[in-house]
Amino acid sequence: MKPNLSLFIFWNLFAFGLFSCHPKQQIQVRDDFKKFYDEYKVEGSFILLDPQTNQTICYNIRQLDQAFSPASTFKICNALIGLETGIIKDQHFRIKWDSVTRQNPAWNSDQDLETAFKNSTVWYFQELAKRVGGKQMKNWLDKANYGNKDTSGGIDQFWLTGKLRITPFQQIQFLKQLHDNQLPFSQRNMDIVKSIMLVKDTLDYQIRAKTGWGGVENKDLGWYVGYLETHGKVYYFANCIQSSDFTNPNFAMARITIVDSILEELGLIENSK
Repeated sequence: MKPNLSLFIFWNLFAFGLFSCHPKQQIQVRDDFKKFYDEYKVEGSFILLDPQTNQTICYNIRQLDQAFSPASTFKICNALIGLETGIIKDQHFRIKWDSVTRQNPAWNSDQDLETAFKNSTVWYFQELAKRVGGKQMKNWLDKANYGNKDTSGGIDQFWLTGKLRITPFQQIQFLKQLHDNQLPFSQRNMDIVKSIMLVKDTLDYQIRAKTGWGGVENKDLGWYVGYLETHGKVYYFANCIQSSDFTNPNFAMARITIVDSILEELGLIENSK
C-alpha cells in the first residue's frame, strides 16, 4: 500500500476517542490523498479500516471524529428499521408515488425498497419513517447506537435537516457491525439490506455502499460510505466531502470517484476508468 509515501504512527486511540477495541492501532496517514480532493475542488476526509491487519488508513485525521448530518447514508439504517418493525416486508415492498413531480425524474414513479435505495428516493424513506413513527424510530436508533441517536427535527426530516449527526468513524463502526451481523436486527433483514447496498460486482471484488448529500455550515456535504469485499477480505471506507461552491458540477461525482481513486492507489481494485 505504498508505505514509502505514508507516515506511520502509533496512536493511543482509546484516549483519542476513535477506537475502543485495541489500546493501540496502527494508523497510516496519507496526506498525499489531498490531490484527489483538489482535483474536484472539494475539502474532506477519508478513512479506510483494514480489520485483517488492524490498520487504519486516513486522510485529514482531525475530521474523522467530527459529526455531520448523515443525509441519505441514513437510508441503510432506515431500511433496517423498516424491515425489523414489519413496515416493509422485503426489498420488493412498494409504496405508491404521491404524483408530486420532483427534480429527480427517477423519483417520479412508484418505488420499492430496492429501487428507492438505488435511486436514493427521499420521499420513499420519509414515508417509511412516518409509518415507523417517532417512538419506534428513537427506540431503534438507541438500540443500534446510530450516531448521536437524535431524532429531533421532524420524523421525516431528522436525518436531513434535523439534529441527527454521525462521524466518519461512526459510519465505519456501523458498517462493520452490519457486515459482521452484530447489529440488533434479524439475520434476514441485515441480508436484505446488504443485497440492496451492492453497487459494484466484478469477478475480483464487490462494493456495497451508499451516497449522501446534505449541507453543513453553508457548505455542500457529500458522503460515500460502504465496504469492499475482495479475495476473502473486507475493507470499510467512509468519504466525507465539503464544498462552499454550490455550483461545483463535479460534487456528486467526487463522492464516489475519490474513493475509487484511493482504492486503486492502494492496489485494492483495478483502474475503474
